[in-house]
Amino acid sequence: MDQLPIIDVAPLMAGAGRRTVGPGEQAAADAIDAACRDLGFFSIRGHGVDPGQLAALDGAARAFFALPVETKAAIAMARGGRAWRGWFPEGGELTSGRPDRKEGLYFGTELPADDPRVVAGTPLHGPNQFPAAPAALGPAVLAWIDAVTEVGHALARGIALGLGLAPGWFDEHLTADPTVLFRIFRYPPQPELDAGWGVAEHTDYGLLTILAHDGTPGLQVRSGDAWIDVPAVDGTFVVNLGDMLERMTGGRYLSTPHRVRHERAGRDRLSFPLFFDPGWDAEILPVPEAALAGSPAEVARWDGASVHEWTGTYGDYLTAKVAKVFPTLSTELIPD
Repeated sequence: MDQLPIIDVAPLMAGAGRRTVGPGEQAAADAIDAACRDLGFFSIRGHGVDPGQLAALDGAARAFFALPVETKAAIAMARGGRAWRGWFPEGGELTSGRPDRKEGLYFGTELPADDPRVVAGTPLHGPNQFPAAPAALGPAVLAWIDAVTEVGHALARGIALGLGLAPGWFDEHLTADPTVLFRIFRYPPQPELDAGWGVAEHTDYGLLTILAHDGTPGLQVRSGDAWIDVPAVDGTFVVNLGDMLERMTGGRYLSTPHRVRHERAGRDRLSFPLFFDPGWDAEILPVPEAALAGSPAEVARWDGASVHEWTGTYGDYLTAKVAKVFPTLSTELIPD
């Protein structure tokens, strides 16, 4: 495959919450199924998210990133405690052991201090850290999380139908209370001949990543021995699968390596990935029907690891992975 398909998911958005399959839903699901088998990446339109929301989010994020470092540090991740929320500087996040050439903001589902998960000290759960200025950033982030989480539920519906399951299978078994994390990343331009990467080769951890962009290309996806440049098509989101879907489908669906490089001079590249993942305490087991669909034998992964040999809850998996991204922070906050 040398390009990503663009799939209209409007029928799946319209079918949200229904037990029956409406017009156009199975066709959308079949297109998603084919993309999940071929590459593990696709683009979507018809998602129904107001483009004005992305414009507001982009403007507020750029205003924040333009602030002095000492101002941004008021919401540094170290101040967010076990919730792991807030700002990190360029080079503050590792991918495959190497510092990324990006700075960013970590957010997630907003939880009050008296939520049982927060009281229990559950990692990656808690209130968000929002800056005092720009004041618009916090409301824009929360509105975006709500809107794109609905897209995640619709995509999970499509994946269920593509696997021959009931349309609500994922919500019933894994995503009734999904783990939802949201990031805003700023990639400064890099010299054309510079060997650094905004983000090195990696895969995502959970079910689905739903990525909005500012119209600037830079994302690359591995296809066999080659890399595909993903165009930044206006009005579309890029969707990719995480390790848990590869595990659950026995390798029928692919969690595909990808990376980011931004060389365009004169403008930062912003990206807005939302991770729509299994519930924190969900045990990640194979989808029973996948074995009946002729799933392929396990193939060697880019990092030599196996998602099929791992067992446990999604929270266990995610905490271990994030601890490698921020090793200093993880040692301070989750020493066990």
